[in-house]
Amino acid sequence: TYLCISVPFAGLVVRINGSALNASHFQYQIAGHGSAATDLLAVDILLQDQGMVRSGSKNLTAITWAHAVNNQSLLDEALSGDVNFIEADISLGKLNGEGEDVPVMAHPPANISDLTLAEFLNQIMEFNREHEGQEKGIKLDFKSIEVFEGSLDILDANIPNVFYPLFQMTYPIWINADILSGPVDQNKTVPVDPDRFFAGCNRYKHALLSIGWTTNWGADFREGQYTQDQCDDMSETLIKNNVTSTGQGITFPVRAGIAANSAEQLHNLVASVNTTSECTLTIWSSAGDYVDVEKLRQLIFSFGVERVYLDVPEELAAELNLGNGASPLKSLFCFSFVSLCFWALSSWLQKS
Repeated sequence: TYLCISVPFAGLVVRINGSALNASHFQYQIAGHGSAATDLLAVDILLQDQGMVRSGSKNLTAITWAHAVNNQSLLDEALSGDVNFIEADISLGKLNGEGEDVPVMAHPPANISDLTLAEFLNQIMEFNREHEGQEKGIKLDFKSIEVFEGSLDILDANIPNVFYPLFQMTYPIWINADILSGPVDQNKTVPVDPDRFFAGCNRYKHALLSIGWTTNWGADFREGQYTQDQCDDMSETLIKNNVTSTGQGITFPVRAGIAANSAEQLHNLVASVNTTSECTLTIWSSAGDYVDVEKLRQLIFSFGVERVYLDVPEELAAELNLGNGASPLKSLFCFSFVSLCFWALSSWLQKS
């Protein structure tokens, strides 16, 4: 099978033909095709605007993060630093404590910030335009369905969408929300309504969807896992909302200490979703969380470093000792456009 797709934004040419996408011993198949992903898909990505070819294996665990960039000072620091991804929380609140409620960069219970979502996105867009080859990816963590729906007009102005399909974006944007209640007996945080969330996300086909569970974990926890029922609920929610039919890229953010106990369930989930969409895990951890390091290492290598983002404190990353020598920038752009490949391939297969 050979497919060549020319996309009119970002100067991108994608060629699909041949070698390994997932080098681990787990095989994930594309629906309707008998061959595993290792046989069907390999991506040679020519970024014409950078004059470089991205090909071969990628190491997503090498990508670096700035966390909770929820004010102007932290954004200035992230933009001037060498991180690859900027993660921030969005809540409904007041700019500098004044005026009406608008989407601002804040993590509940905080609802006051010196930085609005609109200004946050605008500053990163301007930085990326002026720093070719040093672009920062963005992860937007929406803390409620109300703030997400209240942000749609802002997102429309900053992300390629069904209204402006040729809007240029040369850097990845993730839209994140915890849409289901998860382990361990978590009942304190209200999940973002999944049906309303996916209805809004449907207009952003080029954004990657980061969708997870609310969790309850800490230093004193040892037992707990993402149960098969919780993983099945996630898969069924995606199917119900027609997410898997689009080929849109998906990552499941999973908490390190819990994920280490959940290898079988997470492989089942990824295998079920990866039939139509390029799918990864994003392993995250709060400071002080208990993590069985060896079990987490085994989980990461069972998926392969090309399928796992690692967003954990530096101490835990050092203990994992994953031998990250690959270029994180290559990985960042490679996976961003691999996700686009799946979306394009899915559309092509549906028409053929």
